[in-house]
Amino acid sequence: MKGIYIDEENARVIDEHYALVYAPKRSRARFAENTVQVVDSEDEARQGANPDKKIYAAKVIGPSRSSEGLRLYYLSSWLE
Repeated sequence: MKGIYIDEENARVIDEHYALVYAPKRSRARFAENTVQVVDSEDEARQGANPDKKIYAAKVIGPSRSSEGLRLYYLSSWLE
């Protein structure tokens, strides 16, 4: 996602994770914490995906706190 960068040399505040994301519209680039389930591996994410229920495998960055105080994950990429 544009504007989100991970600085590998300095202390990391947020991390990149494999996840299952509930996304009624895949056009969004950020997701509330309650719609993201972080998993241990890419394989686990792919196996848990269920497009019929709008649950997709993805790489996400986060969580980070929004200006409204919500914890958000940002889409890095969909795992097709």
